[in-house]
Amino acid sequence: MPLLIRPTVREDLPALKTLIDVTGLFPSEMLDEMTAGYFAAAGEDAWLTGDEDGPGAVAYFAPERMTEGTWNLYLIAVRPERQGSGLGTALLRRVEETLAACGGRILLVETSGLPEFGRTRAFYRRRGYDEEARIRDFYRAGEDKVVFRKALGRPENRPLAQ
Repeated sequence: MPLLIRPTVREDLPALKTLIDVTGLFPSEMLDEMTAGYFAAAGEDAWLTGDEDGPGAVAYFAPERMTEGTWNLYLIAVRPERQGSGLGTALLRRVEETLAACGGRILLVETSGLPEFGRTRAFYRRRGYDEEARIRDFYRAGEDKVVFRKALGRPENRPLAQ
């Protein structure tokens, strides 16, 4: 079945909670609160689901308050058995395309500086993200926050989204 990247729907939540649990990103119980505003259409937050034979990947991104065109990618996760297959790249590319089409200028991504997140940092570097900042001991003593940045292009050079 071909990959479909689509807006997340409420019915995806059980599968996405399982995905969050197996990737160990954060307690999956937080997902209900994280998606509440999105499902209530109470903001600009966006959720995309990568679906092949069910939700296998998810991305969550939102605008940075008090900026013009700066967005944060707060979450991208892929089922472990699908990591390295291009699903994460396709999902990230869709996030970038979506933001560029609506005038997004910059996408920021933050992750841990711990050695076990080296593969994650390499993923962003290979996709054109530059390490913009490192905040030492941010998450806890010995665990830095690493912020990556990618310019999404000049919106005036692109046609408006249909």
